[in-house]
Amino acid sequence: MLSVGIDIGGTDTKAGVVDEAGLVVGRLTAPSPSLSARAAEDSIVGLVEQLSEAWPVGAVGVGAAGWVDRDLASVRFSPHLAWRDEPLAARLADRLPLPVLVDNDANAAAWAEYSFGAGAGARILVLITLGTGIGGALVVEGKVFRGAFGLAGEWGHTAVVPQGHWCPCGNRGCWEQYASANALLREARQLVATGSPQAAALAALNESGGLTGAAVTALARQGDQASAELIGEMGTWLGLGLANVAAGLDPDVFVVGGGLSRAGGLLLDPARAAYARSLTGRGFRPLADIRPARLGNDAGLVGAADLARQAALASA
Repeated sequence: MLSVGIDIGGTDTKAGVVDEAGLVVGRLTAPSPSLSARAAEDSIVGLVEQLSEAWPVGAVGVGAAGWVDRDLASVRFSPHLAWRDEPLAARLADRLPLPVLVDNDANAAAWAEYSFGAGAGARILVLITLGTGIGGALVVEGKVFRGAFGLAGEWGHTAVVPQGHWCPCGNRGCWEQYASANALLREARQLVATGSPQAAALAALNESGGLTGAAVTALARQGDQASAELIGEMGTWLGLGLANVAAGLDPDVFVVGGGLSRAGGLLLDPARAAYARSLTGRGFRPLADIRPARLGNDAGLVGAADLARQAALASA
């Protein structure tokens, strides 16, 4: 059975028709309306209707950038969209002649990586997404673990530095303030401000208005030493945080995705070293694999589609 997956983020909404093997056979993209819950709903319905005209789809899965309740029905809160206790599944079901499932976008991406990507075969998979902040999700013995209230996986907001950098969540010292695209950009700007000749390439980007996390990552991959060192620092913080997660969950696989993961070994090699150095009981326990994600930007829509397809088949 074909199903539609929707990955609605703060900027863009990606939609795709996904087959049972996790392949995207058709896709559309639209801007994400950020000021109106109704407009976001209209956008989802429009994308599903367009795809349904071209393919015989049997279910719709939505991966939402926000907190989704345990019943996979309502979006409790979204930081970038106008959803506040929004009964999204019911409202979409009223407008679409298809079964609808709503889940957190990181949960959907984790399920995709577990089912079709880098996490295949894992007993306990932890997905870490490094974007503006740090997203996360957990698959345990073939099931997405959502927590008692549907809010599990927010490891980006665990404190790693007491009284450290302020975080938009309202706390200080959160992990995502040290290993994310925002953290990378902050450190790059601070290095540029020193006037160091080592930061010449970064300074040129800053002057042109092109200094972004993605640009720093690209410079690092091109061989710029200062940029590579900044990425390495992010990797060290990443490994420290992964060791903290492992202390509580004991996973066998970490899958690392998101924009910052495009740095590849420049990020993951220091992360692996810091993880092994910081792990509780190191030397007397197996090390989890730390793997780059495979599905890239498609993970959210692929996972949402597959979760919806499985739910529809189970209820048939």
